[in-house]
Amino acid sequence: MQKEYTEKGVVWISICSSAPGKQGSMTGEEANELIEAKGAAPSRFLLDPKGIVGHKYGAKTTPHMFVIDPEGVLLYNGAIDNRPSTKQDDVVGATNYLSAALESAMAGKKVEIAATQPYGCGVKY
Repeated sequence: MQKEYTEKGVVWISICSSAPGKQGSMTGEEANELIEAKGAAPSRFLLDPKGIVGHKYGAKTTPHMFVIDPEGVLLYNGAIDNRPSTKQDDVVGATNYLSAALESAMAGKKVEIAATQPYGCGVKY
């Protein structure tokens, strides 16, 4: 999804709000290695070891997705989809809340489902 939407002009920012010494915490070099190993394509990767950004948006899980318009208005907050699974096969047939929010926002339409329950591991602040 990162590649698809960044090619459409979306600025995709991945944020790591894990505190030093906690699960998920990493250095800039480790973040770059992870991005490369996963084949990820964020526009930017922000290390947030004090949890300032994560707390500001109320990030609870990883992932916890937010769609913010160019004026800074929060349009969507929640899960990527309705299937809390990491198995690729489970994605087939899932309702992708994030894609729906991005498509609506890019078309200048109201995001119909603006909030869902995020799922995943808890953010380690």
